[in-house]
Amino acid sequence: MSRGWSQINNHKATQHGKVRTVINIDSIKFDEKGLVPAIAQEEATGEVLMLAYMNKESLEKTLATGKAYYFSRSRQELWLKGESSGNLQEVHSIKYDCDCDTLLLKIHQTGVACHTGQRSCFYREIKNFKDNVATKPASAEVITSLYQVILERKGQTEDDRSYVASLFAKGTEKIAEKIAEESAELIEAAIEKDNKEIVYELCDLWFHTLVMLGHKDIDLGDVFTELARRFGRSGIEEKESRTKK
Repeated sequence: MSRGWSQINNHKATQHGKVRTVINIDSIKFDEKGLVPAIAQEEATGEVLMLAYMNKESLEKTLATGKAYYFSRSRQELWLKGESSGNLQEVHSIKYDCDCDTLLLKIHQTGVACHTGQRSCFYREIKNFKDNVATKPASAEVITSLYQVILERKGQTEDDRSYVASLFAKGTEKIAEKIAEESAELIEAAIEKDNKEIVYELCDLWFHTLVMLGHKDIDLGDVFTELARRFGRSGIEEKESRTKK
């Protein structure tokens, strides 16, 4: 990729099913200190993970490597996100806003984004924003939030009165048994019960499959990446590709 240029998603010509266009870094309006705010968003779920700053050099380095580089205002130096923690950000696309003064990085986050150990830096909420009650996530974001809680239970014991911890302690066979049980209940609900029961049983099934992922130390991002790979691909084509392996 040529120095100073980026490919970002837009509504223009496509290649391999992905919409692309080319922009010049010189279009970006860096502030008087040579910086521009950059928002990192999980591509698969839309979850906003963090906000940092980039200068021209860190943006160019991000484009060249596919890894997110930022500029530290406190240390006055470039830094690779996750260099010491291993929580790297793989950049899939970069967009900029209508005023050309803010960047949006669509990324795949390995591990957590926040230095506190939280998945997202935006883990706190103003509780009196609406009716003095903090709302719970009601989108795909709830999957990653739930998975983070499940992983936190992994270090606990059955004595901590945690259902998830008890499943981890009993191992793969018990977790698989619960998945089979919940699958059967979902099928029964689909055949004999109403939609509300179907939703209820599906949530039980998803929950236990997430426990299995946690037990096997599988990064949830790997699941999102695989789903993204299959997106827009014929189910017949996908099955045929497995047969050929």
